[in-house]
Amino acid sequence: MTTTEKLKNILVEDLNLEELTPGDIDDDAPLFGEGLGLDSLDAVELVVIVQKHFGIEIRNMDEGRTAFQSIRSLAAYIDERLPVR
Repeated sequence: MTTTEKLKNILVEDLNLEELTPGDIDDDAPLFGEGLGLDSLDAVELVVIVQKHFGIEIRNMDEGRTAFQSIRSLAAYIDERLPVR
């Protein structure tokens, strides 16, 4: 399973996006606003989710703003920071 697929599953489950399935989430759609429709409280939860599931800390707002643009950008952010297996 790719990081993108894992993220979609985790977001649907952990953020209780009951009206969506992982397959409904476009990799390039914005996570906030018109895209997935997440809000500032969800942003805090996303920071926790990334740390809990991937062991990666998002340390500041600039990193978060870049990483949280879309599922694809968040997956790339995570993949760049995961230890090589």
